[in-house]
Amino acid sequence: MTARIDVTRSHNGAVAHVAIDNQKKLNTLNTPLLEEAIGALRVLAKDDALRVVVITGAGEKAFIGGADINEMAGLNAASARAFISKVHGICRAIRDLPMPAIARIDGYCLGAGLEVAASCDMRAASTRSVFGMPEVKVGIPSVVEAALLPRLIGWGRTAELLMTAENIDAKTAGEWGFIERVTAPDKLDEAVDGWIHSILDNGPKAVRLQKALMRRWERLALDEAVAAGIDAFAQSMDSAEPAELLGKFVKRRK
Repeated sequence: MTARIDVTRSHNGAVAHVAIDNQKKLNTLNTPLLEEAIGALRVLAKDDALRVVVITGAGEKAFIGGADINEMAGLNAASARAFISKVHGICRAIRDLPMPAIARIDGYCLGAGLEVAASCDMRAASTRSVFGMPEVKVGIPSVVEAALLPRLIGWGRTAELLMTAENIDAKTAGEWGFIERVTAPDKLDEAVDGWIHSILDNGPKAVRLQKALMRRWERLALDEAVAAGIDAFAQSMDSAEPAELLGKFVKRRK
């Protein structure tokens, strides 16, 4: 079976499911898959009706087992820059989605796969999932969106994960704060659907504004982040959405 990116829709088209399908190789990412995924995500980003994107791996063995080792073994300094830039490209495309991105993780989540998961806004994993950053074992550092990890799990745990190259289980990933929900494998879709339904119950413009604001918070000092929030609050009032939803809330209270 040819490796590919599968995009399907649910919830009347409001939710897109993006599956990395390279099951023979634990859904590892090679250049064609990376380019296909980046293209698909950029198309989804332009869909004003889309409310949620779920990123997952095909099958039950892996979310993404990392970057393709065979391709990496043939890299030189020039081609290495091009390849790792594409790994950054898929992560950037996820982070640039204006709607929430949810990582649905079942099985191995290693290297580039862990960076893809870190690029999502929320992460749910099955208890059989395994997490790790094995790059130093093969003579290279963990790079690109591994830079997100200190914000998610702290500097010490990031050092432990990246410098020892030891894997951790889903329970530990949850305790460290990398995973928001850990469930039995047969409850994983239920956990993801719970988030989806909550998001769909909210104002679509407000959710997009919230994500954009949170991305700005990453880059701003505290006082500037607060000021950006004031701007976002005022901007939200440019649409009819707050008046409509606030009115419904007031009616329910009465």
